[in-house]
Amino acid sequence: MKTGSLSMRLGLTVSLMGAGLVLLLASLAYLALTHELEKLARKGLESKMEQIQHSLAQGLDARDIRARPHSLLDLVVGHDNFYLSIVGTAPDERVLLSVGAKPQVPLLTDYPHRETLGYLNWEDSDGNQVLSASSLMRLASGERVRVLLSLDRMDDQALLSAYLRATVVALPLLLLLIGMGAWWLVQRGLAPLKQFSHVAAQVTTQDLTHRLALDNLPQELRELAQGFNVMLNRLDAGVQQLSQFSDDLAHELRAPLTNLMGKAQVTLSRQRPSEEYKAALESGTEELERLSRIVSDMLFLAQVSHPAARASFVPVSLTDEARRVMELFALSAEDKQLNLTLSGDAQVQGDRLMIQRALSNLLSNAIRHSPRGGHIALLVETYAQQVSVSVSNPGAGIDARHLPHLFERFYRADNSRARTEGGTGLGLAIVRSIMTLHQGQAEVRSPPGGITSFRLIFPLPRDQPK
Repeated sequence: MKTGSLSMRLGLTVSLMGAGLVLLLASLAYLALTHELEKLARKGLESKMEQIQHSLAQGLDARDIRARPHSLLDLVVGHDNFYLSIVGTAPDERVLLSVGAKPQVPLLTDYPHRETLGYLNWEDSDGNQVLSASSLMRLASGERVRVLLSLDRMDDQALLSAYLRATVVALPLLLLLIGMGAWWLVQRGLAPLKQFSHVAAQVTTQDLTHRLALDNLPQELRELAQGFNVMLNRLDAGVQQLSQFSDDLAHELRAPLTNLMGKAQVTLSRQRPSEEYKAALESGTEELERLSRIVSDMLFLAQVSHPAARASFVPVSLTDEARRVMELFALSAEDKQLNLTLSGDAQVQGDRLMIQRALSNLLSNAIRHSPRGGHIALLVETYAQQVSVSVSNPGAGIDARHLPHLFERFYRADNSRARTEGGTGLGLAIVRSIMTLHQGQAEVRSPPGGITSFRLIFPLPRDQPK
């Protein structure tokens, strides 16, 4: 039976299991009671047969059994459920003694003679169960007789019937109690799940502060609650980051759009010479180019943030890619009389174009902030578990308060200078996103007045020896 309620499913399952267990126990109890009654009946017959054999061995012969059966009668008389027959073994099989009105025809006709004690279960004409014992016994005279002793098991039948009636009456009540108990236990066991639905109902994009309390939760639900809280923490961080990104993006786009609108409105406010129109268009083109770079960088960040981007990873030589980037910036470095050097060799698993993009952003910043005639060093190193490539340049350095925020989107240590140089504030954020995609990290060190060094750290490829 299928139902949409988990508590109903569990309750029905526990109830059915409980009902099956009760039926099994009732059946086992019935079988055990039947076996014990059978065992007691056989033991009683065996004891009586031993007493009869003892009496027969005390000097009785076939004539004495008929004439003086008192010792044998004393063993049976007073027991309404015992029936005794002693039959001779002559061809005519005369009945020497018969005590009780229970006919024992099945024993006389169907049960063979045997020296050892044998048992036979049969039913009389009234449908009552009878257990009989039969054995050949030797008299004092050496003659053998056949002793048949039967036990009417009507009392045992009555006891078994009473047990069955009591079971039939009690079983529905037990099943009802089991069902109610199962329902109560399931409701009690699933009660902590209501906390999940309560918290889930309160969570919105505007409010992600709600968390599940881990106190008094079962171990299985505590692990689920911890995972639920971790998920909410990630969602909260993602929503906050998205909100901050939206705010920063709106701020970044507002400035060029405002400049474009202001210059256009001022230019169109009166008739001007063609040179002023040309200058306004050139200024507007610069702002549009900056907007285009921001949009391109945003699209690249979205691409890098997608896990599917890892599918194109191949072995990449950091030295070769760093050399290609140095060749691209050779003219810019020559204009500032900068010396570019590269040392070291290592290979990583990654996307070649993305690694080029990260190195290009770092080298571009290094050239922009290096003094004329300086030296920029690119160094590729291999450690026990990591591979790194660093870009180091001299300069004024970066204030320590800016270092933790350099890789954030739209963050600028020198806002005015970055805008005049055409920066979008997304370069280092792109570097960090590329390294996150490569399961690595980006670091920066910049002591006051010393060498500023940006380092990209990649995990060592699995197939590369350590």
